[in-house]
Amino acid sequence: MAVGLFQLVNQLHEQTSFIITTNKNPKEWAEMLGDEVLATALLDRLLYKCEVIKLTGKSYRLENRKT
Repeated sequence: MAVGLFQLVNQLHEQTSFIITTNKNPKEWAEMLGDEVLATALLDRLLYKCEVIKLTGKSYRLENRKT
């Protein structure tokens, strides 16, 4: 999966805009993907000329979830 994600981002890099949402900070990507070198290369492409928006506060989704 990680290699496929890298290939997609690498192909789209500097050609189009895309949005990625995650609940992981960049430091956790290496552990999540299982490959520090791949995570570094992926983040390098994702964070180049980007706008990072960090949301804080209570989760609206969890707050209004019906169990």
